[in-house]
Amino acid sequence: MYAIVDIETTGGHASANGITDIAIILHDGEKVYHRFETLINPNQPIPIYIQALTGINNDMVKEAPTFAEVAAEIYELLHDKIFVAHNVNFDYSFVRHHLSAAGFDLQCKKLCTVRLSRKIIPGYPSYSLGKLCYQLGIDNESRHRAMGDAFATATLFSLLLKNDKENHLQTSLLTKSKEQVLPPHLPKDVVQKLPQNPGVYYFHDQKGKVIYVGKAKNIKKRVNSHFTGNNPNKQRQNFLREIYNISWQICGTELMALILEAAEIKKLWPAHNRALKRFEHAYALYQFEDQNGYLRLAIGKKKKYNKHIYTFGLMLEGYELLRNLMVDFNLCPKLCFMQNNEEFCSGTIDGYCFGACEGKETSVDYNVRIIKAIEQLRIKMPTFLIYDEGREADEQSLILMEEGQFYGIGYVKEAIYETDVKVLKGLLTPIAGNDYIKNLILKFANQNPEKLISLTF
Repeated sequence: MYAIVDIETTGGHASANGITDIAIILHDGEKVYHRFETLINPNQPIPIYIQALTGINNDMVKEAPTFAEVAAEIYELLHDKIFVAHNVNFDYSFVRHHLSAAGFDLQCKKLCTVRLSRKIIPGYPSYSLGKLCYQLGIDNESRHRAMGDAFATATLFSLLLKNDKENHLQTSLLTKSKEQVLPPHLPKDVVQKLPQNPGVYYFHDQKGKVIYVGKAKNIKKRVNSHFTGNNPNKQRQNFLREIYNISWQICGTELMALILEAAEIKKLWPAHNRALKRFEHAYALYQFEDQNGYLRLAIGKKKKYNKHIYTFGLMLEGYELLRNLMVDFNLCPKLCFMQNNEEFCSGTIDGYCFGACEGKETSVDYNVRIIKAIEQLRIKMPTFLIYDEGREADEQSLILMEEGQFYGIGYVKEAIYETDVKVLKGLLTPIAGNDYIKNLILKFANQNPEKLISLTF
């Protein structure tokens, strides 16, 4: 038995919006045998643009029952049926969410008439309900009202049942099929072709634009995890509706996948990625020469086009590093902007400043120690190669860090004995790095020293 459902709502996601109109048509596989419809008071104002779309205004639902008042009847109609709708995950997420709020746990198998239509009657330019009904000659005199759309969907469903020569409907209902959880516009064969390797995957919209980039130890498993569950929030519902295709790049290791994911997000700026878009160290250590010839160190906000010596997530980290350099290399706190008042130099009082701030030490002598301090920082930023598994058994992956900065990645078929950076660069693809990538690599290097090769210039 099938329950063909359509709803009208106050917005696009169930967690913050209400249902204003619901229609349920029961179908036995041959004909319709019961209909249910009612307006619903959503207990919130209906936006003007939705009133214009559906024709349902606040006055019409003022005396209508709340969802909780009809929840028991709706649950009885649905709980032992197969839930059918055009873009089923949208309707199901709303109905299930509001039934749950009323104390009912709806667990149904689902069928999506968008997905079934693409399989059973392929070749149409659009599979939206309105355009598909027009192309098939299905009348709908109450477009964007629950019963009008539900009846049109029921008519479409009957047509699909009669033309399902390859048994797509029953195949979709098999537990192992997972067809019912896929986004409405994503072909099943795309998901079936996904590899089970580490790598990076891309979700594309209708025009082919990348809208999300992710990484995985197992691409197929990770992609499928996006489609499980019935999360009713706005972000997920919009996300699923926009997915039309998936592409991927296989990587040799999870670290390679993490690096490529971060780089691709920064390059492509996908609409549904958020976490890695703005991960950057906010502060940096800078060097400049003042009018008196003294080299000076300063902590400031990191700026894209300003050359820096070192970066920090927090300004306090920068100040701590600079204090240590001042003591270790006898640098002046006033010339390092660590003391900005007119009082006597605290470094002179503590015995590590030799009086450069008062002109008692020449810029030549002072700058020698500044250069040594910077050199020590550069020693902390080593040049090395990470040598690890490749995408195939006879392949190795390479990751190059040059003076603490990420350079690029690559794959080679033969063992690497080369330690010259200039030669190695010819084997790699340069990738724009950032602090997130640098930290990933340095953390991996500390945990896996056996996979590092120290390099020379």
